[in-house]
Amino acid sequence: AGGEREPMAYEEVKLEDMKWELELEAFTYECPCGDLFQITVEELEDGEEIAHCPSCSLYVMVDYTEADLNKAKERVSSQQGPGGNSSDQPPAPIAVAAA
Repeated sequence: AGGEREPMAYEEVKLEDMKWELELEAFTYECPCGDLFQITVEELEDGEEIAHCPSCSLYVMVDYTEADLNKAKERVSSQQGPGGNSSDQPPAPIAVAAA
């Protein structure tokens, strides 16, 4: 059982270098074949670190930490804009103590 576990990744990509595609609801990175490597937030949350290209057999390893993922999720929710299917509650009004 040597290092035959899986074929070599085409590249290692930092999550922050990937682009969020609202239409695909996935982080993407350009593949040499002209399509895009894709990985969803759900996959990242499950600990997945391989983004596949749907058009060819290549894939990239996505390099990220918990903090990178949280930053990325903020980026995603800020790009969804108002009326997005985000479950975030609107910010509560700040109670101002009377003097």
